[in-house]
Amino acid sequence: MKRALISVSNKEGIIPFASQLVELGVEIVSTGGTKKAIQEAGIPVIGISEVTGFPEILDGRVKTLHPNIHGGLLAMRESDDHLAQLAEHNIQPIDLVVVNLYPFQQTIAKPDVTFADAIENIDIGGPSMLRAAAKNHKHVTVVVDPLDYETVISQVKEEGAVNGETRARLAAKVFRHTASYDAVIAEYLTNEVKEESPESLTVTFEKKQDLRYGENPHQKAAFYKKPLGAESSIANATQLHGKELSYNNINDADAALALVKEFTEPAVVAIKHMNPCGVGVGTTIEEAYDKAYAADPVSIFGGIVALNKEVDAATALKMKEVFLEIIIAPAFTVEALEILTSKKNLRLLTLPFTAAAKVEKRLTSIHGGLLLQDEDTFGLEEATVTVATKREPTEEEWAALKMAWKVVKHVKSNAIVLVKDNMTVGVGAGQMNRVGSAKIAIEQAGDEVVGSVMGSDAFFPMNDTVEAAGKAGVTAIIQPGGSIRDEDSIKKADELGIAMVMTGVRHFKH
Repeated sequence: MKRALISVSNKEGIIPFASQLVELGVEIVSTGGTKKAIQEAGIPVIGISEVTGFPEILDGRVKTLHPNIHGGLLAMRESDDHLAQLAEHNIQPIDLVVVNLYPFQQTIAKPDVTFADAIENIDIGGPSMLRAAAKNHKHVTVVVDPLDYETVISQVKEEGAVNGETRARLAAKVFRHTASYDAVIAEYLTNEVKEESPESLTVTFEKKQDLRYGENPHQKAAFYKKPLGAESSIANATQLHGKELSYNNINDADAALALVKEFTEPAVVAIKHMNPCGVGVGTTIEEAYDKAYAADPVSIFGGIVALNKEVDAATALKMKEVFLEIIIAPAFTVEALEILTSKKNLRLLTLPFTAAAKVEKRLTSIHGGLLLQDEDTFGLEEATVTVATKREPTEEEWAALKMAWKVVKHVKSNAIVLVKDNMTVGVGAGQMNRVGSAKIAIEQAGDEVVGSVMGSDAFFPMNDTVEAAGKAGVTAIIQPGGSIRDEDSIKKADELGIAMVMTGVRHFKH
C-alpha cells in the first residue's frame, strides 16, 4: 500500500487513521476540508489538484472526476497493458480509498431544508470513487465506514496489506452504502414530483438489531428501520427496560400502537397475535385500562398493552399483576417505572405520541415480489355516513358505533367488533365468513352482548349476521354497505329494531 485517497464528510477518527497510514509509509492525497483537517494535524498530505493538474471548480462540484484519479483506481495491476497506460499518462495507482458522502439524509431531515440545499448535498464524486474502488477491490481497499479503520490498520501492520477477503467484504459494504444513499435521494425526488407509482421502486432500511429468531425459533430474523421514518413508531421507540424485543413482539407492538393512536381521549389497547383482545376508553388512563382488561381478562395474558397517556402508579400496580410482554406509552411516572421495572423481563417502550403524523406507504413482501399501498388512514369523519334503517341510533349508540368503527379497522378480516360502555366486549377476527366472526364475538361477549353495538369491516353479503346480532341483543350496527343484497340486511335490521349505519368505506385488513 503506497497511496491513499481520503475525502470524508464524517471526520470521526480520520486524523489518527491518517497518522498511522503515514507511519506505515503511505502517501495521502486529499480534498477540501479533509485536506485542511489533515494538514492542521501536522500530517503530510497532497492536494487533489496536485494530482489532477486541474483546480477544484464549480464551488467544489468538480474536483475528483479526472482520469488521474479514476485511472489510478480502476487499473488492473496484473494487466501489463493497464500498467503501461498508467506509465504513459503519468498516473500513479491508488491503493486505498477512504470516502464517506455528503450528508444528504441529515440535510433533508432538517425541518427548514430547502430544495436547493437538498440538491447541493447530493454527492457525485464520492460515490464515483467508491464504486470505482469497490469494482477494483481485487487491487484496491475501499473504506466507507469509520468503524473499519481499525481493521485496515491492523491488517496492514500484521500482514503488510489488507487481505482479499476483507477487501471483498468492504467492497460489498460500499455498494450497499451507495445503493442506500441513492435510494434516499430517489425517494426524496420522487416525493417532490409527486410520483405515486414509479416504474421501479428502490427502498432502503438501516439495521436496528439482530433478532434471536423470527416467527418461530427455526427462522432467522433481523429488525430494520426506515431512514427518516415516522418518529412515532416502534422502529423509533426507546426501550427503558426488559428483554430484547422479538420478531413477534415487534409485529404485535406495531399493531397496538396503530390502534391506540386512533384515540385522543385516554385509551388502552391489549393486543394478541396482532388482533385487539381488549380496548378501553375512559376519563383517566386507569379507567381505560380497567375496561381493556375486563374486555378479555383471559386473552390479555402474555399480550402487549399500549396506552396513549402517561402511565401512573395506580395503573402500573394493576398491570404488574398480569403477565404482559410489552407496555407501550408516551411516558411513565417515576413511581410507575419503579413498580414495573421490578418485573425483570417486562419490556417498557416509550415514543412521542404527539409527534406529527407521517403517512407512509405500506410494503408487503410476497414470493418474488412486493405489494405497495397507502396506509389506511381513512376516518369516520371523512366518510359519508347514512342511516339505512327506520330507527336512528341514540346518542349513546352513536358513541359506541364510532368506537367500534375505529377498532374494527385494526382487526384481521373478516372482522366483527362489539362495543358497550366505552369498551370492546367481543371481537371476532380472521374467519372465512362474516357470520362466523359474529358468532365468535357474540359468544365472547356473553351477557354483555345485550345492549352492545356491532362494527363490521365490510358489508353483509347476506342478512344472517344481522339476524345473529339481533337475536343476541345487539341494538345498532355500523358497516360499509355496498352489497347487492344490502336491502335484505336493512329489512332484517328494521324487523329486529336495530339501527344500522352505513359508511361507504371498507376496512379490510389481511
